[in-house]
Amino acid sequence: MNDRQLQRYARHLLLEAVGIEGQERLLAARVLILGLGGLGSPAAMYLAAAGIGTLVLADGDHVDLTNLQRQIVHQERSVGMPKAISAGQSLQALNPEPHYVLIDEKLEGKALAHAVGSVDLVLDCSDNFATRQAVNSACVGLGVPLVSASAVGLDGQCMVLNLQPGIDTSGPSHHRDWACYHCVFPQAPEEVACATMGVFSPLTGMVGCMQAGLAIRVLLQQALPQVLLMVDGRNMSTSSMRIRRDPDCAVCAKHA
Repeated sequence: MNDRQLQRYARHLLLEAVGIEGQERLLAARVLILGLGGLGSPAAMYLAAAGIGTLVLADGDHVDLTNLQRQIVHQERSVGMPKAISAGQSLQALNPEPHYVLIDEKLEGKALAHAVGSVDLVLDCSDNFATRQAVNSACVGLGVPLVSASAVGLDGQCMVLNLQPGIDTSGPSHHRDWACYHCVFPQAPEEVACATMGVFSPLTGMVGCMQAGLAIRVLLQQALPQVLLMVDGRNMSTSSMRIRRDPDCAVCAKHA
């Protein structure tokens, strides 16, 4: 690290859990963020501020005025602009050091696989079950860890999935025991859209920050329990539920 980086990330360097070695890992890391909405906004901002070396930002949508109640990486002047471009501009102003790769399209098929295969970690900040399953399949097939989250109404959830060899875990569990998204949600839950259900603005910030925090812990190879973290925006409470890999999972069993 150069002198400016030592000063910028000084509060990380003071932490025993990060230190110089950990910060250097973050500076060398490559992370893909899929979706730059309510969850992707705070997640991207904190990962950029933390000094992640390369952030690949992917979203095929454009900024709408209704987004601004919660999608804090965008500004009113960005209405009508592609979300990837808008987010890139905001993050560049926040921290110009990371390398930002902007993808102004919905990643599918080979493009999704290529993007996933180019990074160390994926954050799924999308808003629908089909995309989450496609991202999960790509991560499982390419052996890339995944931090998946969702938030709608007053309820949010977040979890780490698909950890790989070399990443420390809590307890005696081996990496092959780590669940994928399909293990936890093999069938589509009843989906509701923010456009009809609404979403509590601070909830997306809370869950997106949890995604960023979990992502940093994965990149630092720190111990993590295998749980689904849940946030209740009604009383600002959190809870967790242990999750397990399904040995008969149609997605990850063949890779175990």
